[in-house]
Amino acid sequence: MKAKTFLELMTLSTNLYVLSQDEQMMSKLKSFLEKGKDKVNEFVAEPVLDEEGNELEFIDKLLKKAHEAREEMNQKVEETVAALYQKMNIAHVEQINELNLRIEDLNKQLALAEARINHLEKKISE
Repeated sequence: MKAKTFLELMTLSTNLYVLSQDEQMMSKLKSFLEKGKDKVNEFVAEPVLDEEGNELEFIDKLLKKAHEAREEMNQKVEETVAALYQKMNIAHVEQINELNLRIEDLNKQLALAEARINHLEKKISE
């Protein structure tokens, strides 16, 4: 793969990664709001404790949930990007293997042609 194409692909995937992080977090927050007032009240009433055992305030709960959603989304995007690059790598390995087979075939044809030329030169010199 040409360096320019690879650089463009890396830039595109990075941009998509950043956009998807923001979009996923906003989608998660939107889903909380769409559940309705009762669900939000239930969420607020649900006790969430910090490391010291103290109950968190509403904003802290919301931030914690947003952080959890962002971490989950980051993990999924990383897995997807890794799978994509692995598939790309497999495609390139297959192309390289095909080219190596063609080179071997051409080398055999060249050796055969050289043998024919040598044979004809011997006949002419006799």
